[in-house]
Amino acid sequence: MDSGNRLGDIEITDPQAMRALAHPVRLAVLERLQRYGAATATELSPYVGATPSVTSWHLRHLAGFGLVRDAEPGPDRRQRRWEAAARGFRFEAPEDPDDAEGRAAARVLSREMFLRSADLASRWAAEVEPELEPEWLRHAGLANTRVVVSPDELAAIEDAIEGVLAPYVTREQAARPADGRGVRLLRYVLPEGAEEQTSGPS
Repeated sequence: MDSGNRLGDIEITDPQAMRALAHPVRLAVLERLQRYGAATATELSPYVGATPSVTSWHLRHLAGFGLVRDAEPGPDRRQRRWEAAARGFRFEAPEDPDDAEGRAAARVLSREMFLRSADLASRWAAEVEPELEPEWLRHAGLANTRVVVSPDELAAIEDAIEGVLAPYVTREQAARPADGRGVRLLRYVLPEGAEEQTSGPS
């Protein structure tokens, strides 16, 4: 796994690591650590839907694949603290059509991630949007754009988006604006099936 990309993500290429992460508790653990920083299994437990002992087991499993690691000890040095190994993670299905294991593992993890984020937008609309201040509300919402591109062009679009995001993702906390707040940018990149293509306009 390599974290040398612009957003500081870990690149997951091992099918076993993909399958290890494709679990709702492990995804919740990793997301919580990435968002809020180091924590113990006991501190994570209420947020991930598992007991402290089960959460601890999942943490050790994630650590075996380099996705989490030991953090600096807290005030209670008897409790092991964990931190995410990187700001985020990324993976992709292998290009090799004969790598059935890798393609299946990527599909399993992708499906679990889709399920985890399926109701984010509707929960935001119901719980957060009604209370948003006007200056935030006018920049919020949904864009649904269809383009007709080649695989290389799609890769270029993704690369350009990351180029815009990278300075905001990687800047230190001290450099964030005083009036800043967390904003989740959901990017679904959903190529259509071959049977959906037509020669007419989009």
